[in-house]
Amino acid sequence: MNPRILAVTVARILRQLRHDRRTIALLVAVPTVLLTLVYYMYVDQPAVPGQPSAFDRIALVMLGFFPFIVMFLVTSIAMLRERTTGTLERLLTTPLAKTDLLFGYGIAFGLAGALQAAIAAAVAYWVFGLHTAGSSGLVIMIAALNAVLAVALGLLCSAFARTEFQAVQFMPVVVAPQLLLCGLFVPRDQMAGWLQAISDALPLTYAVEALQEVGARAEPTGTMWRDVAIVAGATVLALVLAAATLRRRSG
Repeated sequence: MNPRILAVTVARILRQLRHDRRTIALLVAVPTVLLTLVYYMYVDQPAVPGQPSAFDRIALVMLGFFPFIVMFLVTSIAMLRERTTGTLERLLTTPLAKTDLLFGYGIAFGLAGALQAAIAAAVAYWVFGLHTAGSSGLVIMIAALNAVLAVALGLLCSAFARTEFQAVQFMPVVVAPQLLLCGLFVPRDQMAGWLQAISDALPLTYAVEALQEVGARAEPTGTMWRDVAIVAGATVLALVLAAATLRRRSG
């Protein structure tokens, strides 16, 4: 990668994003609205003494999951448009390398995801009274990393789609299994062995575990940092695979 070209690519993508008001609204408003729904779903649930409330437990995980959903959708469609409009073909006739383009997308949308996570976390902590033993900064960091992971997976999946509809079809394939098997609904150690094996291979599992570590412990733990490293590694791997599979045209 060329650092100068990478920086120019990030700036170009951020400029495009700044002028797309609907995407900005999707990034900023949707997680907050969904978090509001979660709050009113669990606000009247009785708390168990010595245990986090249902809202604290669910909302903490959702702070990491909402950016994952939104950024996966936005990125996969954005990259597909680059290909179908001919922009990608023109870009790749310049000194821009595939890795510059894809890591540029990862950085630019990662920054957008970090802003999204920060806004949602501010609402959760200051408006809805979310309580975690650990730092809110760690929650935002993990949520932002989730957003970058979603960007990487969205870029990878977009290489196999020819239309925006096909890009959207990847959402239930990539997102739903990770939500169901991450341990949010059923503890992973209570799952069947083959489900645990699948869960162990899904990066969102480790993001959820890292968030749960922050929720339960005042200081960062070795488990949390290990999980963060796994998610970061999965992100880099997905970006590299996306660069290897990136085609100039959609068909």
